[in-house]
Parts: sequence; C-alpha cells; structure tokens
Amino acid sequence: MMAAESALSPYTSGRPSVSIVIPAYNEEGVIRQCVTAAIYQSVPALEIIVVDNRSQDGTAGIVRQMQEEYPEAGIRLLSQDAEQGLIPTRNFGLDSAQGDLLGRIDADSLLEPDWVEEVIKAFADPSVQAATGPVVYYDMPMRRFGLKADDKVRQLMLKLARQQYHFLFGSNMALRRSAWEEIRGEVCRDEKDEMHEDIDLSLHLAEHGLRVEYWPNMVSGMSDRRLEDSPRDYRYYVTRFDRTYKAHNVKKIALKAPMVVFFSIYFPAKLLRAVHAANSSSAPKRGGIRTEV
Repeated sequence: MMAAESALSPYTSGRPSVSIVIPAYNEEGVIRQCVTAAIYQSVPALEIIVVDNRSQDGTAGIVRQMQEEYPEAGIRLLSQDAEQGLIPTRNFGLDSAQGDLLGRIDADSLLEPDWVEEVIKAFADPSVQAATGPVVYYDMPMRRFGLKADDKVRQLMLKLARQQYHFLFGSNMALRRSAWEEIRGEVCRDEKDEMHEDIDLSLHLAEHGLRVEYWPNMVSGMSDRRLEDSPRDYRYYVTRFDRTYKAHNVKKIALKAPMVVFFSIYFPAKLLRAVHAANSSSAPKRGGIRTEV
C-alpha cells in the first residue's frame, strides 16, 4: 500500500502517530534508499525527518528532491549545524519530531514495509516506553540466517542481563515522546565520542524505570559497513560498550558478552563480506540487473 493511499489511517483510527528520525552526515550513497523504505510502509509515518549535520556532499540535495517527488510523504529536512556529532543531531531530530512515537534509525537503515505497523503494535501495552528489534545485514550473504542469528544474540543479551537492562539499537528503535521528554536533559553528550549512544539512552531509560521492549517483528535492514574499519578502529568501536557501562557505573560481567561476540566475528565476517561483494560484482546480468548472490 502506498503512503498516499492511507495517509490518514494512523490518525483517524485512534492509533498513535509515528515520526521517523534519521541523522545524516555525508550519506549521499544511502539516503535515498533509506527514505524510500520509510515512505513505502503499510501504515505511513506521520513524518520522516532527515537531520543533516554539516554534510559536505549531496545528502541534503537528494532529500530536497525527494520532497518534491513525494509531497504527500511528510519528508522534513532539518539542519543541525551548531555541533558536529551524532548525539546532538539525534537529539535535535527527536526534539523536533511531532509524533506520539519517535522512531530513530540510521541513514543506511532499510525498514521492512511493516515497520511502522509493528512499532505501533509494540507500544500497544501502555507500560512500554521504548522498543527495539533485530536487523538483517543486506550487504552480507545468508541474510535470512543473519536475521535469525541477530535475533538470537539480542535475546541472549536479555537473558544475560536477567531482564534488568533492555538495550536499544540505534539502527532500529523507537520511544514514546513522553519518555524522551523525561530523559532528554540527562542523556550523556559524550563530547569525546567514546560511548555507544544507544546504550547510553537505554541506561537513562532504565534509571527512570522506563520499560524497554524487545519486539522481534520490528525489523530493519542495515549495512555491515563497520567491517570496513581497520582492526584498530573496530576494536575502539567494540570497546565503546565498556566505556558506556563505566559512565553509568554498570558492573555486570555478563553484559560484556556483546564485546566477545563482536570481537570473535570480525575476521570471519569481513572475509564473508569480501567474498559476497566479489561474487556480486562478477554475477551475470539479466536485463541490466545483477542477480543476487
């Protein structure tokens, strides 16, 4: 169902409205597909907000073009030029959003067509203040297996945390506007860029007793471009978990499990990604479109 065909459905039915916030910095290679996936939803979002953070490429121009192509989709292009960084850009977008539920994804996210619908279902329980779901890595082989593996890892994290901490994932998350308003003045600014901003957000929600729900049917695709990092940069990325825990005085040893998982998969996953890319580039073309490997 196209967005234009049911533009009033979330509001006339009494369901909560959903804003989708997308922070962006030099994302001209992925922003069109990201916004397109956010437009073509079974239940349309109230608005799709792209927050441009001092991009030096064509990111903003692409979004402006899409505003003209999809005038009914509620695409908003905002600029956050005061500070460079994901957190101030994310915060600016969440502060500007008008929906009852505030979705937050990355510029390389590809939402499943029922994502908004599943977000609304996740918040049907009024005690749920935030929700997150699994991701499928669309530039890796064995995508269906990868989605199941991602889901299992996130379920395992919940068990290891003994249900005390439910962590949001920045590429696929949403929270109530009221929950954001309660914690927005306390979330860490992280000027040194040392922490995982989504884990920090989760811990602030936990400190206020605001419930985070894991919703397996709330699925987003994302790129595994983190594997392009050097081993040194990748290690710094992974150890952000530890620095975020320390900032909140969280000492559960079990919560180090994600670090172990991420460290263990780096080289095998990097090899798989390289082989997949090589096979994709050499696959025979049919009607001008490469066959998927």
